[in-house]
Amino acid sequence: MKIWLDGGLRDADGAHVSVFDHGLTVGDGVFETVKADHGRPFALTRHLERLATSARGLGLPEPDLDEVRRGCAAVLEANPMPLGRLRITYTGGLSPLGSDRGDNGTTLVIAASEAPRRPDTTAAVTVPWTRNERGALAGLKTTSYGENVVALAHAAERGASEALFANTVGQLCEGTGSNVFVVLDGELHTPPLHSGCLAGITRALTVTWAGAKETDLPLDVLERAEEIFLTSTLRDVQAVTRIDGRQLADGPGPVTAEAMRIFDERAAADFDPR
Repeated sequence: MKIWLDGGLRDADGAHVSVFDHGLTVGDGVFETVKADHGRPFALTRHLERLATSARGLGLPEPDLDEVRRGCAAVLEANPMPLGRLRITYTGGLSPLGSDRGDNGTTLVIAASEAPRRPDTTAAVTVPWTRNERGALAGLKTTSYGENVVALAHAAERGASEALFANTVGQLCEGTGSNVFVVLDGELHTPPLHSGCLAGITRALTVTWAGAKETDLPLDVLERAEEIFLTSTLRDVQAVTRIDGRQLADGPGPVTAEAMRIFDERAAADFDPR
């Protein structure tokens, strides 16, 4: 396995990041996960734009996106696989043991691993914790993922692959690593960005391609939605057939199935949609 670390490829055993890296000690970093199909990264331009947006929001220096592109290409060439997860991590670098950031420069790591194709359906649960739509990290894809780890473990204990959050005012927000869509009276809706959800790449494409409406939704919409589906880089569009104790269907509903079809067709036609 070859990994890109600060300007070049390294063997995995020799790719070392300091124990004083700010991404490790305080979660001072941002990241992107990119789907790679036979060495081709999907929607890489959009992912790199979001990486830069997240870095600015965290106060990190602007990443060199040309280097990131080179690193992605090098890692995918060195690690051929049919379907892969390409992970780009960019941190505050070597820093003191505290919240203050050091002046030793940033750290860039790009790695890849094989990924299985996701099933068409899954189960999800709601959790008792909330997303803070007014927090300093709202809408940023940072490495501060501790609450997602806790929520996802909560979901796994209940036989689900995803946990869904409300925000502080009780509106439906997002999953630990996904955006959520619901069908009401035959129409497709998803929470707006001001709900505190991440501006998901797959979310944005699905809103445009499938014609979804961005709507403030109470969390209990999940109790009455006709269909529910999740979107993310590796899920694409995935139907939710069970939410908490509620069984919706055995397979994707008609609106979800159409969204899945449209996404597959449009993504295949343009691997770097702008």
